[in-house]
Amino acid sequence: MALDITTGRPWPALLDLPWSLPLEEWPEDLLAALPRGISRHVVRFVRIEGRVIAIKEIKADLARREYEMLRALRRLNEPTVEAVGVVTGRVARDGRPLDACLLTRHLQFSLPYRAMLSQSLRKDTADRLIDALAVLLVRLHLVGFFWGDVSLSNTLFKRNAGEFAAYLVDAETGELHQSSLSRGQRLHDLDIARVNIAGELMDLQAGGFVDLDIDPLVVSERIISRYDELWDVLTATEKFEYGNRWQVDERIRKLNDAGFDVGELDITTDIDGTSIQIQPKIVDAGHHCRRLLRLTGLDVEDNQARRLLNDLDSFRAATDRQNEDEELVAHDWLNRIYEPITRTVPRELRGKLEPAEIFHEVLEHRWYMSEQAKKDIAIEEAVKDYVKNVLPHKPDERSVVGVDTEELPVRAKE
Repeated sequence: MALDITTGRPWPALLDLPWSLPLEEWPEDLLAALPRGISRHVVRFVRIEGRVIAIKEIKADLARREYEMLRALRRLNEPTVEAVGVVTGRVARDGRPLDACLLTRHLQFSLPYRAMLSQSLRKDTADRLIDALAVLLVRLHLVGFFWGDVSLSNTLFKRNAGEFAAYLVDAETGELHQSSLSRGQRLHDLDIARVNIAGELMDLQAGGFVDLDIDPLVVSERIISRYDELWDVLTATEKFEYGNRWQVDERIRKLNDAGFDVGELDITTDIDGTSIQIQPKIVDAGHHCRRLLRLTGLDVEDNQARRLLNDLDSFRAATDRQNEDEELVAHDWLNRIYEPITRTVPRELRGKLEPAEIFHEVLEHRWYMSEQAKKDIAIEEAVKDYVKNVLPHKPDERSVVGVDTEELPVRAKE
């Protein structure tokens, strides 16, 4: 059987890897010295030409299916890991056929939930993880994706200006439908999520990483309430009195605050023309990050973009430039505020957090310093204090890889 490597782009370095060895026998000098996940399959992380890829050993038909699924979701601009390729036709040196391998690119600065909570779990952190997962699930359902195995373990999280953004990392059980999902399909995904999240939190609690006064069942129920709340904001039909344009604007602002752009509105009027109904027909995530990207070229998470845009707006007001072209003001803000702050970070500390997250934390740090001093603290003073006293104690998030970690005593998946 001939070795077959399918990739979206040529990558000759893949040919140098020892595909004739079972993945669990790969030599240590090939592997990235990073936490590995607890999975139904053998997973290893490998550095190739300065990049880290995750390699999962899996049956050939499942590997091809998941590869195509991840690529389809990426084309729809959904938050997932990037599929790199599939390797099939593997044969061991003794002639035994070996399972295929699915290759995905490591999502920089992402955190598996166990690594994130390996020190201790506060309830507000758990709630924010659930909120991020709810947003991800709504986004996937809107494009017709049924996950089938919703859990914290199958998700990666990136810091997002104090919140978290969630990314799908395992699409093995997923189905992408041409039409919208039925209510029954959506509720089934929610029920899977509720059960899995409760079990994962119980595992953490058994290992002493979650306070006993936190009820995993109560926390897991939050996925349903947060999902329903967001789903209603995005899809519910509302009826307004004719001429009340402000109510239409208010609906759009609610969508924007939830991080979604309105692509199209379906507006109908009553027979007598006295009222209108409005329903967002097409919605897309990323309202704030799209605006920031257009103004500055910075490509960041949406909550980070919101925080940066707030600082940009404050800069515009402080310099009395409300009547100037927005792009010109943004260019000055980028050169005079954002880049000088992020460049202050020493090279050896730049793996701690993304630049946009560092900028957000510097703004928070400045606020706390000003509150304690009872006076306004200059941003230059705040960033120096942050780099000296706060950032060095942060974990190196660039190096955390995987869907799980081995540090915690957890039950293996069935």
